[in-house]
Amino acid sequence: MNTALLQARDLNAAYGLSPVLFGVSLSIQSGETLGLLGRNGMGKSTLLKCLLGIKDYHQGEITWQGQSLKGWSIDRIANLGLALVPEGRHIFPNLTVHEHLTVFAKPARSGAPLWDAARVYRLFARLAERQHHLGRQLSGGEQQMLAIGRALVTNPKLLILDEASEGLAPLIREEIWSCLRLLRNEGQTLIVVDKYVDRLIELCDRHLIMERGLVTWSGSSEELKENRSIWHQYLGV
Repeated sequence: MNTALLQARDLNAAYGLSPVLFGVSLSIQSGETLGLLGRNGMGKSTLLKCLLGIKDYHQGEITWQGQSLKGWSIDRIANLGLALVPEGRHIFPNLTVHEHLTVFAKPARSGAPLWDAARVYRLFARLAERQHHLGRQLSGGEQQMLAIGRALVTNPKLLILDEASEGLAPLIREEIWSCLRLLRNEGQTLIVVDKYVDRLIELCDRHLIMERGLVTWSGSSEELKENRSIWHQYLGV
């Protein structure tokens, strides 16, 4: 098997004296889509923060194409090609849509099609209509589109989405899922956190389920689809 694009081995992390992650391992190959599932407060966001260098971990290892990232700064890790669509979107209220999509832009990866503002506008027509609006003037759904667009114009090798469709109206949610399917079909590597298990099964190649800081189950979409007892046990579905 090829070297994983990103791999975490036996991560342990805590906030002060309160442990949060207990020996968590994760790997993703280039072009793969991975679903990360679990109830709220089970360590998913902490794991993502460790992968991105936002949160320190006191045991374990994270590697990018086999190279250890221990001690790397957030910006150095981001420059490898990692991008996050954060829970809560974190749109800048005083920047316009177009400024979000140009200020954070980076060149395309070798051999990959360029994501720029024009391509994001083709993906999300609402943003094209509102390109001169400030971040604070957008609806929640428009802000989520903008958060995805802002991440895409960095032309990432790995795009991570934390609570991809949380709090969105059904029509906007469908537009987000359509966007994610398009990205997957184009070969974009994705880690997606969301509560809609059915949609993740349609989208993802594999899944991890977290419970109280542990990975309690991992498997393919087909395995998860066939074993609904897992849904009830770990996800409350």
